[in-house]
Order: sequence, then C-alpha cells, then structure tokens
Amino acid sequence: MMDERLELERGGRGPSFLERITAPHTYAILFFLAVLAVIGTWLLPAGEFDRVLNEAVGRNVVVPGTFKAVEQTPVSFFGLFTAYMEGFIEGADVVGFVFFAYTSWYVVLRTKALHAAVGAMLRVFGENQRRYIMPFFLFVFGFCASIFGMFEESFGFLPLFVGMAIAMGYDGMVGAATVAVGVGMGYSAAIMNPFTVILAQKCAELPLLSGWPFRLVLSLSFFAVSALYIARYAARVKADPTQSLLHGVDMGELHMDHDELVSMKFTLRYKLVCLICLGAVGVLMWGVIAQGWYFNELGALFVLMGILGGMVGGLGVNGTAKAFADGFCDIAAGCLLIAFGRTMLVILQKGHIIDTVAYYCSLPLSVLPKWLAAEGMLVVQNLINFFIPSGSGQAVVTMPIMAPLADLLGISRQVAVLAFQFGDGLSNVMWPTADIPIICAIAHIPLNKWYKFFLPLFGIGLLMQAIGIAAAVLLGL
Repeated sequence: MMDERLELERGGRGPSFLERITAPHTYAILFFLAVLAVIGTWLLPAGEFDRVLNEAVGRNVVVPGTFKAVEQTPVSFFGLFTAYMEGFIEGADVVGFVFFAYTSWYVVLRTKALHAAVGAMLRVFGENQRRYIMPFFLFVFGFCASIFGMFEESFGFLPLFVGMAIAMGYDGMVGAATVAVGVGMGYSAAIMNPFTVILAQKCAELPLLSGWPFRLVLSLSFFAVSALYIARYAARVKADPTQSLLHGVDMGELHMDHDELVSMKFTLRYKLVCLICLGAVGVLMWGVIAQGWYFNELGALFVLMGILGGMVGGLGVNGTAKAFADGFCDIAAGCLLIAFGRTMLVILQKGHIIDTVAYYCSLPLSVLPKWLAAEGMLVVQNLINFFIPSGSGQAVVTMPIMAPLADLLGISRQVAVLAFQFGDGLSNVMWPTADIPIICAIAHIPLNKWYKFFLPLFGIGLLMQAIGIAAAVLLGL
C-alpha cells in the first residue's frame, strides 16, 4: 500500500534518479582507490629521501634536504592485481590477529554469558543511568590510547560493545563508535602515547612528555565533544529505530535482544565465563604496558580466552571448535578488507611516490605566514596519514622535515609535534588505508554507512584541531 501511494504521488513516474542510486560495495570502493594509486604511480615523479639510523629512537629517519628523483617505477595493469596478493601477505599479522580476536569473542558470545552479564547490568542501571555507559567507556578507551597507545588492541572489544549498544536500544554504530572514536581521539591529543608523542618528541629533540598539561586539556575537550555527538545520534535512534543508519542491516551473532537479556539469569557458569574475559583483559593490559606484547601474544591470549570460555560456558569440545569455525566464516569477508587496504600501500611503495607526497606537501609551508603554516602542517599530516597509516612510521618520515621547518618559520617544534599527533589520530578511523575497514568488518558495519555517520564528526574534529594549533601558536608552546 505504501509503495502504491508513493507511486501515485510521483504521478506514475517510478523511482527518482537519487532513489535508484545504490551505494557502491566496500570492495568496489577500495578497488577504485587502488586504481587511483596505480594512476598516481604513472603521473607523480618517483623520489625518496636518504635515511640514517637515529640511535635516540632506534629507527631509520629521513635526512632533511636529501630528497631526490629516482627511476620511475609505475605499476602495470597486471601489477595492480598482484598487489592484492602482496597486500594480503603484508597484512598477514593484522589478518591473523583479527581472525583470532573476533572468533574468540564469537565463542564467548555463543555461550550467552556476556548476554547474561549485559542483562544484569541493564537491570541494575535505570533508564537514565544507562545513557552514561557508552560515554564513560569512550573516555576509558580514549585515555588508554592517549597514555599507552592502545589502538589495534581495542578491536577485540568491538563485538561486545556493538551487542551492548543494540541491547540498550541503540544500534551497532553507537557501540563501534564508542571504541573507534575513543581510540582515534585518544591518539589525536595523546598525553604520553609512546608510539606518537614520545617518538615524535625524540625526533624533534624536545624534552620527553613536555607540553602534557596542554594536551590533557585537548584530550578532555575532544572526548567530551565526541561523546556528545555519539549520544545525540544514540538518542535519535532510541526514539525512532528507523533513523538508524544500520536499519535493516543484519548484525548476525552480534545482535543482543533487550527483553531476552533482561530476563536471563546471571548464573554461576556465566559469571565464571565473564571472570575469564575480565582476566584476559587484565592480562592484555599488563602484557601491552609491561611486556611490550603485540599481535602474536595478544592473538594467543584471545585464543586461550575463547577456549576456556567455551569449555566453562558449556559448549564442550565440539561446540567450542564449531563456534571457532563459525566465527572464522563470519569474519572472513571482512578480513579481506585488510588485504584490500594494504594493496594501496603496496602500490604506492612500488611506485616510490610516498616520499614524493611528503616532500611536495611540505614545500608550500615554507612560504606561508607563521600562523597559516602551522595550520598547513595540520592539513599535511592528515593527508600524509593516508599514505603512511602508522604513527611511528609517519613520525620518522615527517618529523625530521617538519621540526627544522618549524624553526625556519618561527614556530615552536612543540606545535609541529602537535600537528603530527592530530594528523595521525582521528584520520586513522577515516582513511581506508588505515584501520577503519578492519573496524567496520569486525562490527558488521558497511563502510559507506560508517562514513555517513563519521564525516560530520571528522569535520568537527578538524575544526577543533585547527583551534588547538592556533591556541598553541598563540600561547607560544
């Protein structure tokens, strides 16, 4: 009846042009970007900087003023497709970690223990108190990123927070954004992140952790604005579920039903499974902070959590094994996104144009007025993060260029470090070459839906970063 009424209102003309447009599949978007990268290897001049070992940071860093043209190595049509295999191999550690982290939580979700725990939480907190849960955890994830550099380690929590958000009457976007925006903002104005702040300050020859009070104020401001943005979207979805950007999207095993959860008993078996999960989170924190654990150790930790959780949760040997297998199947298509994202980086590296982009982006800054050059550094760092989506990798490429340039312009090196931080922060959950395809894959969120939600917040974040840079220049940090 509704379709007929719409047809009559249109005068029998059928769907409009805009209504016939369908968003391209995520794979198609990433393939198109890979094609653009190939074109770039033909159009942009190949070049590279000399690099020397900086013993202070233990890495090879760029030598300013040494950029030179090298032999052009454009990627061929067939090379575009071989880059997919190479991208998969380069991203194998991330793919493996995502497989094991996701499937381990999948096993725990299959036991229904987390469902019962969320149900118990919903019974304890009234309707008014529940709205503070997601903002609270956004601050937690933000400070974890800001202080000890949590980012990829947070991926394992995505299934739980997506399910929690749905159970609370919101949608999976709220849960995914709580984790992703939290760590993205945490990186942006990190207080003492060892992978960005400390490394960049070493490269810029600044006192370690200098300027932290200013960055603390920025962090709190960024977290508060992000929490408010997500809370407004969550309230809109709760009032009218059809307003959800994920309305009609199948969330699979991540879906948690509110009424079913509230009626579930939080039995001793379920409590033991939750204790196993909490223990795993505690060990994760200790391993990352005290032992320097990364993908190998964290992947092993999640597998152990999944096995113990499945057995204690009553799935048995075969049930636990089947849950692992089902989890692998559920995340397989998403893990291909990781390889597709790495493909673009493989193409850019083969074409030797990453240093070219960094060099030519930095040139205009040298002729700009002091205040405008500082804002230009912010823009440049955000752009370069598309090509070098690694905090430490970007630091050793850009800081040896930006720090001396800041001296020439009369800008504090602290401002150059701040621009680097901003550029390597929020854009990590924006650029498809960074981590957002992985996050969307785990959270079962189509990439185009994420951009529709996130682009306004990204614009707000850029404005706040620009204000932060202006304040830093004004204060003479």
